[in-house]
Amino acid sequence: MHIIVCMKVTPKPEQVKLDPVTKTIIREGVENEINPADKNALEAALQLKEKHNCKVTVIGMGPPIWESFMKLAVAMGADDAVLISDKAFAGADTLATSRTLAEAIKKIGEYHIILCGEESSDAGTGHVPPSIAEFLNIPQITFVSNVEIVDGKIRAKRVLEGAYEIIECEPPVLLSIEYGSNTPRFPDFRRKRWVDKEFKLKILNIKDLELREEEVGLKGSRSIVEELREMSLKERARQKISGTEEEIASQILEIIRPYIKK
Repeated sequence: MHIIVCMKVTPKPEQVKLDPVTKTIIREGVENEINPADKNALEAALQLKEKHNCKVTVIGMGPPIWESFMKLAVAMGADDAVLISDKAFAGADTLATSRTLAEAIKKIGEYHIILCGEESSDAGTGHVPPSIAEFLNIPQITFVSNVEIVDGKIRAKRVLEGAYEIIECEPPVLLSIEYGSNTPRFPDFRRKRWVDKEFKLKILNIKDLELREEEVGLKGSRSIVEELREMSLKERARQKISGTEEEIASQILEIIRPYIKK
């Protein structure tokens, strides 16, 4: 079976900032990482590869600086990686992103399973995985904590509130993998040396995908950010007290007395 893993590179959560002019996330000048839930999706794919000799291809849509992260996925065990990169793709919302990724998957060719992280750490909408499935017209299973291949069928454990359900589906199928559902492995350093020296990353642009500019990027987006507001948290009231234990207890009592209901 051929497994495709959709991977996004996101700024570290504490460094997420928005451009007040373009109203999009600032990608330059910040530390980036593979989106944590996507690492769980990659690990799930690699576990299936070990059990069933599957081929694993990682795809991502972003600027050329993502190349090192795509290669890192190969060093972790993926067989191939494809970067979708073109200035025309910049500023895409979840609709335009999903359309672009779906077209890239069609270009890759035959596939049986598509794995995505449940959502990205920078936007957190969870829109992209089900939207890709809709563009490809294939079934989807969301919030999956475990996936198996049993007699040629895909069997997924789906988490519910206070319970879980087991769903079986014929391939092809898209699954979004729950964040924290497994422990992503470290890259194989011997394999990483091979990747750095010999691996050739495939790069697809808008012409390769035969898409029009009005279908992708900012032009192809349907969600528009009208306004940005920075919310400042109110400071909590503070009061320092000192003295013996009895004196401190007495002071605390006097402070909270007005709030105690009779």
